[in-house]
Amino acid sequence: MSDADSDSAIGRCGYVAIVGRPNVGKSTLLNRILGQKLAITSHKAQTTRHSILGIKTRADGQILFVDTPGIHQRGGSALNRYLNRSARASLADTDLALLVVEALRWTDEDREALEAVVQAGVPVIAVVNKVDRVADKTSLLPYLQTLSERHAFASLIPVSASRGDQVEALEQAVIAALPEGAPVFPEDQVTDRSERFFAAELVREQLMQRYGEELPYRTTVEIERFEEQDGRYRIDALIWVERPSQKGIIIGKQGEALKAVASQARQEMQKLFDCPVHLEVWVKVKKSWSSDEAAIASLGYSDER
Repeated sequence: MSDADSDSAIGRCGYVAIVGRPNVGKSTLLNRILGQKLAITSHKAQTTRHSILGIKTRADGQILFVDTPGIHQRGGSALNRYLNRSARASLADTDLALLVVEALRWTDEDREALEAVVQAGVPVIAVVNKVDRVADKTSLLPYLQTLSERHAFASLIPVSASRGDQVEALEQAVIAALPEGAPVFPEDQVTDRSERFFAAELVREQLMQRYGEELPYRTTVEIERFEEQDGRYRIDALIWVERPSQKGIIIGKQGEALKAVASQARQEMQKLFDCPVHLEVWVKVKKSWSSDEAAIASLGYSDER
């Protein structure tokens, strides 16, 4: 083998943090790149609470994507502080960052996300998402020009995460920016998170999608049992809320609302786990858990895999 052939055979591998303000499509982008649902999504901000590793193995290397909570200015509760700390901490020891912004928009939270990347000192690619919603594509040119003046980005790539437009071009730019190295994970592995973790996330996704603007932020989900029996998973999920009135809303009249949450979450679990699932869901009250850092830690926010 010649030196040229040897060099071309060397793959690339590295960690890539996906950062940005809430609700710009970071999780949708990760799911699109991986070709499967890994991170939960909804139209509400701050859907993502935990950093999730998504592993994309390609012929030319392995990309280790870290999906992070949105950097935000919402409130000052312990949970909000946790989410911001988690997002910023995810930038440590990464090789590259993707700053995801929404086409034609720039907010104070976008500015904070960029500042976090700059402080981390990592190269950054600007990913301009939701370009499919821009009717007049010529309006993108001045926006991209202004964005390029905000930072010396490695590149600026307009994409539509929901439709997949330009996502392959983004992947190619990412792999080219990573250092040479061998894969860290087996090629068939897509995450380092456990199935137990995703069970809780899929229940929480239904809470985010089905209830009002504030209620989902006062809930969290704990998996009390996760067992495999007779070729199926048996899962017990506990939804924590802060007040009895919230418990009543989630349960609904004659338990119909909670049944709907459990039914849809179970269907999503069966798709992800590729096996039958028996799911039981309860609701309990833990007063002001989102404002108490000790309570946050006790409810599974230690970010353990």
